[in-house]
Amino acid sequence: MRVAIVHEWMVAYAGSERVVEQMLHCYPDAHLFTTVEFLSPDERRFLQGRPARTTFIQRLPFARRWYQRYLPLMPLAVEQHDLSGYDLVISSSHAVAKGVLTGPDQLHLCMCYTPARYAWDLQHQYLRQSGLVRGPKAWLARWLLHRFRVWDVRTAPGVDAFIAISQYVARRIRKIYRRESVVIYPPVDVEAFPLHEAREPFYLAASRLAPYKRMDVIVEAFRGLPERELVVIGDGPDSRRLKARCPPNVRLLGHQPFAVLRDHLQRARALLFAAEEDFGILPVEAQACGTPVIAYARGGVAEIVRGLEHARPTGVFFAEQTPEAVRAAVAEFEREAARIAPQACRENAERFGIERFRSEFTAFVERHWARFQRELASGAPAHDTASPPATAAAGAGGPPVRRP
Repeated sequence: MRVAIVHEWMVAYAGSERVVEQMLHCYPDAHLFTTVEFLSPDERRFLQGRPARTTFIQRLPFARRWYQRYLPLMPLAVEQHDLSGYDLVISSSHAVAKGVLTGPDQLHLCMCYTPARYAWDLQHQYLRQSGLVRGPKAWLARWLLHRFRVWDVRTAPGVDAFIAISQYVARRIRKIYRRESVVIYPPVDVEAFPLHEAREPFYLAASRLAPYKRMDVIVEAFRGLPERELVVIGDGPDSRRLKARCPPNVRLLGHQPFAVLRDHLQRARALLFAAEEDFGILPVEAQACGTPVIAYARGGVAEIVRGLEHARPTGVFFAEQTPEAVRAAVAEFEREAARIAPQACRENAERFGIERFRSEFTAFVERHWARFQRELASGAPAHDTASPPATAAAGAGGPPVRRP
């Protein structure tokens, strides 16, 4: 059994890299491919000494800093990976990794974090935030995104089966690629966030400070809550703008090490989360600490947090990304806070642990490998049209794996 894992790009140890880490645990002999790899020595530890095979983009000028500007070349680059010597190809994709070339005697499974949102439903928002509304550069960007969409849809049939990281992403895969998928939630290291039941009177918001994270909505909401304290952890392109607009009751701490973030998650009265995310690791980590979540009721977070309608709620939702909606949600949370128990938050977070991911992921791979082998033997088509539930038992003849 020869296994290849193809990841988008490796420039930080972030959410999708944590998924790849667990894939490598399940398939320790797999070879790793990516477009570029610029991890620091500390960040590379999760690869456990494995080399990552890169593309020509790795050697282009300023690729370390501006790799994303080479996105128009990435479809070409990812197609240059020679995977002809592998039986099983697993792509870890939110942009181009699923576009690798595979043959009819190879099984291609895709862990899809999302179809590229900046090329699809968020194109107009992305162009506005990038200052590409009109002019020659704007038209060039629109044409390049159009070409990317054509390539993105064309390569979807090359995937034999999709995994989605949430029901929200599964709906996007169905909408864009017209393919069904099995939901396997990403692994979250809940054991790194111990339960802490004592609460302090401040609220917390933590995120990369990018426009789509909507931290500005949370900060503006607390302008109208002068008797409440908000702590913001994170850095990014919106830092200067947020700092200029911060009221006295909001403290911006900037980027903080893991220990500081965890300490604030454990002590905060609640975590505020205003982004429309495909999953949302931070709300899981907060609940692992016993901390309730006040969140925008769209995207993957709606599957992660249990609202007040639940028998054992873990947070409160707001329906609009506006300061008024956030303030109303904070008020509702304070009225109903006695119903949200730290232990209930912790138990909910444990649904997303690492061991659960390993078990569901290996079962999915083994099931599709066994089915693929049967179809090869019988000559039947190997294309997946409607995958069975992720928890179905694996068939005989699966690839060798290291059991969790």
